Amino acid sequence: MKTDCTIALSRIIKEFSLDVLNMPCDAEEILISSAETNRPGLHLAGYYEYFDDKRIQILGMNEIGFLQRFTKEKLHQRVGEFFAKKPAAVIIARNLANDDVYKEMAQLYGVPLMVTREATSDFEAALIAFLNLHLAPRITRHGVLVEVYGEGILLLGESGVGKSETAIELVKRGHRLIADDAVEIRRVSSKSLVGTAPDNIRHFIELRGIGIINASRIFGVGAVKLTEKIDLVINMEQWDVNKNYDRMGLETQKTEILGLNIPSLTIPVKPGRNLAVIIEVAAMNSRQKKLGYNAAEDLLSRLGMNDDFAKPEETNVKPF
Repeated sequence: MKTDCTIALSRIIKEFSLDVLNMPCDAEEILISSAETNRPGLHLAGYYEYFDDKRIQILGMNEIGFLQRFTKEKLHQRVGEFFAKKPAAVIIARNLANDDVYKEMAQLYGVPLMVTREATSDFEAALIAFLNLHLAPRITRHGVLVEVYGEGILLLGESGVGKSETAIELVKRGHRLIADDAVEIRRVSSKSLVGTAPDNIRHFIELRGIGIINASRIFGVGAVKLTEKIDLVINMEQWDVNKNYDRMGLETQKTEILGLNIPSLTIPVKPGRNLAVIIEVAAMNSRQKKLGYNAAEDLLSRLGMNDDFAKPEETNVKPF
């Protein structure tokens, strides 16, 4: 299910090695919920109509230079008005906190105040990327996530269909495991989903008849990966003799995850099928389609049968 995520301010301080000038309470207890940041130039000029106190505010050379134009009394007034809005946190870039007024007002109004030595634009870009990753909408699904030839493949299917066994075979063939059993999926942008494993079960795999194994210990650290973008969803199901499976590859199937339509395939499972090889080919074929080549359309074109096979409409699988 979707969750509203937060991140402790202490993690941001540690990630970016920020120097703390004021912290009204334990940074672990201060939670940041907005992935958006703000350069408060207009606010420092007195315009507060659309001020969002959930955003981290970043003061750079422009903002500090603007404030330095004022007299000491006016400077205290403008900075005091700003901190009185109680923003989630204030970070001063380029180590420009030379005036004690910022620390004084932060202490007066109980606002976290930090300093970074990084350039403003570089720091803001890195902070936004960090927040987008950790505050992204997310769900947890039962499945397996592997990287095959650089493609992130999400294997879905009922328990016992063979997802973990297929993942082990893929790892033995030189590919990498990201998550088994539970996959945390995050929407990190308007076009991208990233999957990872929960911390407490990362790199562990359950194999019926054997038990729990640690893939990184058995196959080495080169056989595992922390995160991977999801490029293709493969739905594994027991072979149904009464069901017609796509044999041409013309059908465009999508699976909706967190509002994004991800290309997907349905692969029937029965004894004798080498699923690892099939998934390898599916990954390579997915890359070819991204590059604009579709083997089924090419074959029909060579046979002069384009008009005989109208391209089917896109099929959407039930969303998570």
